[in-house]
Amino acid sequence: MELTDNKEKQKSLDLTEDSREMEWTYTSFVGELFNGQFRWDLINPFPVQRDDDKRIGDEFLEKLKASLIEHIDPDDVDKTGVIPEKAKNALAHLGCFGMKIPKKYGGLELSQINYNRAIALIGSHCASTAVFLSAHQSIGVPQPLKLFGTDEQKEKYLPRLAKGETSAFALTEVDVGSDPAQMKTTATPTDDGNHYIINGSKLWCTNGPIADILIVMTKTPPKIVNGKEKQQITAFIVEANTPGFEVEHRCKFMGLNGIDNGLLNFKDVKVPKENIIDKPGRGLKIALVTLNTGRLTIPAASSACNKLCLYWSRKWSQQRTQWGTTIGEHQAVAEMIANMAADTFATESVTWLASALADKGNADIRLEAAIAKYFCTEVSWKIVDDALQIRAGRGYETYDSLKKRGELPLPIERMMRDTRINRIIEGTSEIMRLFIAREAMDKHFQLLMPMLDPKIPLSAKISSLLKILAHYSIWYPKQWVRLPVEYKSRSLSKTNKKHLKFIGKTTKKLARGLFHAMGRYQQKLEKEQLIMFRFVEIGTDLFAMAASLSYAESLLGDCNGRDASQDLADLFCINARTRIKQAFYSINHSNGKSINNLSNRVLSNECEWLEDGVIKTID
Repeated sequence: MELTDNKEKQKSLDLTEDSREMEWTYTSFVGELFNGQFRWDLINPFPVQRDDDKRIGDEFLEKLKASLIEHIDPDDVDKTGVIPEKAKNALAHLGCFGMKIPKKYGGLELSQINYNRAIALIGSHCASTAVFLSAHQSIGVPQPLKLFGTDEQKEKYLPRLAKGETSAFALTEVDVGSDPAQMKTTATPTDDGNHYIINGSKLWCTNGPIADILIVMTKTPPKIVNGKEKQQITAFIVEANTPGFEVEHRCKFMGLNGIDNGLLNFKDVKVPKENIIDKPGRGLKIALVTLNTGRLTIPAASSACNKLCLYWSRKWSQQRTQWGTTIGEHQAVAEMIANMAADTFATESVTWLASALADKGNADIRLEAAIAKYFCTEVSWKIVDDALQIRAGRGYETYDSLKKRGELPLPIERMMRDTRINRIIEGTSEIMRLFIAREAMDKHFQLLMPMLDPKIPLSAKISSLLKILAHYSIWYPKQWVRLPVEYKSRSLSKTNKKHLKFIGKTTKKLARGLFHAMGRYQQKLEKEQLIMFRFVEIGTDLFAMAASLSYAESLLGDCNGRDASQDLADLFCINARTRIKQAFYSINHSNGKSINNLSNRVLSNECEWLEDGVIKTID
């Protein structure tokens, strides 16, 4: 049994590794951080949006805002579970279904920044509508088709999608989440090779029950490469009116009640081979590349959520009086307000930095996008929780109940239900940390893995060893040298300049720590997830600190009173430095053995007595 499990695990690892982007064509700011280099020059000056592009976004957002207010009642969407057709038609008329589609196919061709601004605005009004539109074009048919589709595919489908037909992305299955090697849905070529027959099912497919066109990931026949069988995951365009396609169930969740998400069945669905995106076996790579920019709408929506929470909390803290003074003057609440503001500033910084880098096109953003998604969703969940705490009973009470008894109805309860999914969709926080860790160590893996592979001949290992010695004889001493470095800054305060120096120093410590962990654990490092997670958390906070400081500098002197950006960045950096210190301590004092020991005892039913005294609903 253990041999079988190991074989299946290796299959999964091989498939995932083969589907990764293997080359770093452009420089990654975060990649350099993990490699011991603080490249302040890559993000400073902060890449602000061009004036002409901002004007395009401003004009579109003004129309969008009016349409949302007129056509969508978010509380009604939450209660009925339906986004009205008239609202969808109005959004389609504005061009919202083609925000990322090129103009030549009838789309708006918005920049990543303007697209994210639009999703943030929509999400601040109705989260279900934001998810509906984001699923349609961030990961649905338009994005992978734009990146990998043929001219014929683009001409056939993109104009339809821009006009208002809905798309979806079908990957997850009942027993398959983040391990696509276990995928059961198959696409078998017909005898003449002109078609494929798809059989299987897909779960939790957002927009799936109402989609006109879907991207469906399937297993196609494996290939033999160098005498070894390699699994093939292939992406197909499937039209929902194709015989054999069936919506079996619409799922209901704790939040986002207005989304259409469900269980889809494919029974002998016949699809022409021309509907393969790119080529057979490239499906998972297409999904991963699509998600690099597709994930960026989640940080944008999370940041918008943070802004609303800060606004509601500020207003309430100014108005609500307890013990003779407003609650905002009590230090317990003041701490929450200050941290909420600093963290909102940080999520803004990370979101728009990653979006700007995506628009520039000369940066590898796979790490930046993953960290933006991970960081902003984790922070947002904390901010929503604090906003509810500040509003207390009124935060826990529903919008409808508050309205019916004549109080100002703020939908914090609904926002909490809607926001919770962000730490799960498009990669759970745990999967994000694993992904970030793997990509962060890529340069080390490229050098060291040949030495650890038993199949590599001795001559090749000697050659690899020489390369390793040549690289690390220069790289490793650099991680210990602390030469005085001045990071160019036009107007940051002395305090914030000290934060810059801290980032530079800690970047080297992070790189050393990763290298030492690889040397200590070698191939067993993948099992030390808690240690890897701490390294990721350190890198995440360093990135957020750098983004916040760069963003703060770009806002200094703004006539709208944004000089407070210095204080916002400072408090965030102070808090981040405390977390970083704790993370390094946790790495050096890991309690992984205690955790594994107790977890094994629980899972072997030795602690079953701890569950006594409750009504158990499952056997």
